[in-house]
Amino acid sequence: MIKGLMGSKGVVVNGGDTSVQYVNSNANNPIQGMLRVNGTDLQVFDGSTWIMMNTGYATVSLDQDTQDLLQWARTQRTLERNRAVLIENNPALEKAYKAILRAEQNFDILSKFVEEDNEHGIVVGYNFNNP
Repeated sequence: MIKGLMGSKGVVVNGGDTSVQYVNSNANNPIQGMLRVNGTDLQVFDGSTWIMMNTGYATVSLDQDTQDLLQWARTQRTLERNRAVLIENNPALEKAYKAILRAEQNFDILSKFVEEDNEHGIVVGYNFNNP
């Protein structure tokens, strides 16, 4: 039996009831402590009577940041699928897409140089006015 739920990073748990009826064990009465469902009620046998157990239902969901991240991933997946279909149907777009990929790779390489320069205090400049 689940006694309680706890959220962790990205997961939110609201509501619920973790209190459970205590029933002593009794070797002379083997059905003591049995559970049953009576209609919509969950009941426990305490040795002489059926006692309705507390019920509470927890709601488990993702926090907003995780939901936003999943939505971003879905959007990216749709974008990639749409691009793949466009490229398949229009081969001229393949060169443009490859240029985008090269530009992203160049950006990644250059950003690593900038990060290293910032860490070590080296200033690298280029005069764009006089090539």
